Amino acid sequence: MRSDRDELWEINAGWWQDGFTDGADPEYEEQIIPMAAERLAGLTRVLDIGTGDGQLGRVAVKLGAQCIGIDPTHAQVVVAHQRGGGVDYARAEAATLPFADASFDGVLACLVFEHISAVDAAIAEVARVLQPGGRFIFFLNHPLLQTPGSGWIDDHILEEQYWRIGPYLTESDVIEEVEKNVFIPFVHRPVSRYVNAMSANGMHLIEMQEPAPPQGFLDKAAEYGDADTIPRLLLLHARKSA
Repeated sequence: MRSDRDELWEINAGWWQDGFTDGADPEYEEQIIPMAAERLAGLTRVLDIGTGDGQLGRVAVKLGAQCIGIDPTHAQVVVAHQRGGGVDYARAEAATLPFADASFDGVLACLVFEHISAVDAAIAEVARVLQPGGRFIFFLNHPLLQTPGSGWIDDHILEEQYWRIGPYLTESDVIEEVEKNVFIPFVHRPVSRYVNAMSANGMHLIEMQEPAPPQGFLDKAAEYGDADTIPRLLLLHARKSA
């Protein structure tokens, strides 16, 4: 049964397709796509979970891999088919992947798991469909930023600005208005929650990156310059035990 959370993605699919793909977003263009391409190189069969319109799946194909992109949102899969790029697309949930064990040598999930409620089942499924030695390339909106209640404080008494961190260790499932009249479900979890779930399923961290925001993002507003030492992105790169 489709939930209200699912319907929000159907309603707001266009917001994602117009604002974050085909060169529209500097964080993707200057940071996410190059980082993903570096780690996808050499893989032969890739699963892109939460593919959206297929942007990173197309990158995998250009690098020589066969790629299947899945997304539970009908409106995303329709546009992904239209944009093509050599990726095979299907509607599916991360927690119930319709693939045999050890089907892929790479699984990619970019800015997806912070929207998935069934995180343990989804990570277990990633491990199941990965071949021994296969790699999980896992991008998240940095949980430091996503913690409810976090944000810049402009303290007029002390005459300083600082970043306030909300209840980081408390998991929370909320609907956020990411821009006017665009509501998206987010699940906040601390980083350890993801790392431990991967480890419990035989996937062990080989790399972690917390890059500074790219220049194209900082140039979007003058006040963003004060955030150049606060990471917006987290990359966890894991390998399944052989």
